[in-house]
Amino acid sequence: MAPQRPKGAGALDIPPALSPAPVPPRSTELYAALDLGTNSCRMLIAQPKGSGFHVVDSFSKSVQLGAGLEKTGRLSRGSMTRTIQALRICQQKLRRNKVRRMRLVATEACRRADNGAEFMQRIQRETGLKLEIIKPEEEAQLAVISCAPLVNRKTHNLLVVDIGGGSTELVWIDISKVPKADRAQSIMRLHGGFYQAKTDIPAARVVDWISVPLGVATLRDQFSDVEDDAARFALMSWFFEENLTDFTPYQSTQSQDHFQIVGTSGTVTTVAASHLGLKRYDRTKVDGLRMSSAQIDKVIHSYLAMGPAGRRADPRIGQDRQALIMSGAAILQALMRCWPTNRLSVADRGLREGLLYAQMSADGVLEEGLS
Repeated sequence: MAPQRPKGAGALDIPPALSPAPVPPRSTELYAALDLGTNSCRMLIAQPKGSGFHVVDSFSKSVQLGAGLEKTGRLSRGSMTRTIQALRICQQKLRRNKVRRMRLVATEACRRADNGAEFMQRIQRETGLKLEIIKPEEEAQLAVISCAPLVNRKTHNLLVVDIGGGSTELVWIDISKVPKADRAQSIMRLHGGFYQAKTDIPAARVVDWISVPLGVATLRDQFSDVEDDAARFALMSWFFEENLTDFTPYQSTQSQDHFQIVGTSGTVTTVAASHLGLKRYDRTKVDGLRMSSAQIDKVIHSYLAMGPAGRRADPRIGQDRQALIMSGAAILQALMRCWPTNRLSVADRGLREGLLYAQMSADGVLEEGLS
C-alpha cells in the first residue's frame, strides 16, 4: 500500500488558522480520548486544567488487532475478541467516571481491513461504544498538536514523527514567520485541519505531510521470514527509508541550527528509557528529553547485541514490546539518517493527547498559552 498524502502531493501552501474565542473554563467537565491502533488499545480520561489537562484515569492494553492483517487483509476473530474485551473495560471506566464528552477513534488496522467497518458496528453492538475510523490526515494533525508544548522557541522548521503500529505519520511545519512566543500555540491551532482560511496573522504552515503504511507491526510482518536478527533490522531500515523518497522536504537542505524533530511512539520512549538506564519507566524523565543520533545508535546497537532473548528479559522493553522494538528502531534509525539534525526530542504523548486538546480547544475550556 502506497504512502498517503493529500491531493496535489508535494509542497503545500497551507494558510493559517484563527484561534477560538476564549470561553470561561468548565473545570468540572471530564473528557475522554480512545485510540484503537494496530497493536494497542489506549484511553485517557482527563479534566481541563489551565492551558492543559489533568489525567484522572487511563487504560492501555496490547490487543494485537492487526495480527495476520498483512496476509489476509482482514481482522482475525481472535484479535477482534481481544479488542472487544479491552473495550469493555474502557466502557466501564467511562461509565464510572460519568464521561459525556469523548472521542473514540480507530486507525490504520481498521482503515486497511476489509472488515474494519463491520468491526466498528460489532463494537457498538457489544460494548455500546461508537468508534470512528479516522483518515491518515487527521491522525497526523492530532499527533502534531499533542507535541506542540515541546517545540523549541528557536525552531524554524519542525518535523513531527508518529511511529504507530500500522503506519508512520510525518508532518513538516514551517514556523519561521511566527513570533517565538506564539510558535507552540500556532501549532495547536492546526487542530482544525492543515487547510485553513487565510488571515494576516503569522501562523504555522504545513509544508508537506505523509502517512507511510509501515509501523512497528506491519514492518515486522513484512520481514518475518528473515531469520538473522541484524540482517532483518538492516532490511527494515532500508525499506522504510525507500518509502520516504517522495516526501517533499526529504530532498531539501535546511539549516541544522533551527531544525527540530519531535518523535512520539512507544519505540521512541522505550529507546529514551534505555538510554537513561531507568529500572522503572518514568514519564517525567522521558517526555521532553533530547537525544543525539549517537545516543540513539548506542541503544539500538545494545538491542542488537542482546538478541531476541535478551530483549525479552530487559524490563525496559518487556514481553509485549520486544517483538516490535527492532522494527520501531529500524524506522527511527532511518529517520535520523534522512534529516539535517543529530537531535531528537522525545514525546511521551500522541493521538490520545491530541484528541483531548482538540476537544477542549473546540469547547473553549483551555486558557491561552501552553503549559
